[in-house]
Amino acid sequence: MHFKLIIAFVEDDKIDLVLATARENGAKGATVINNARGEGMKQQRTFFGLSLESQRDVLLMLVEEHLSRHILEKIATVAEFDSKPGTGIAFQIDVEDAIGVSHQVEKLTHEIEDKL
Repeated sequence: MHFKLIIAFVEDDKIDLVLATARENGAKGATVINNARGEGMKQQRTFFGLSLESQRDVLLMLVEEHLSRHILEKIATVAEFDSKPGTGIAFQIDVEDAIGVSHQVEKLTHEIEDKL
């Protein structure tokens, strides 16, 4: 079984919605890294050196490759990545190998048999 890593930079107030949506669409778990900061095309606004931009959380999800694009599209929709500038981004990368996911492989095999 092959996996993709979905990495999403999500507004803090949308993380629960994005996690729930990912799970509903096949993700089995996630790692959330809180309070990430970044900068897009426009520089962040500051007030005496303090950022006025909202914090982002980084969401890492190891998902089965046949489910990855669908999950990516669903989380992009609920998080409004394409409809509102500056709300966040998500992308997927290939995973060459993964250890510690055998319990997920067993469950996923039954769920995606028709897609393989």
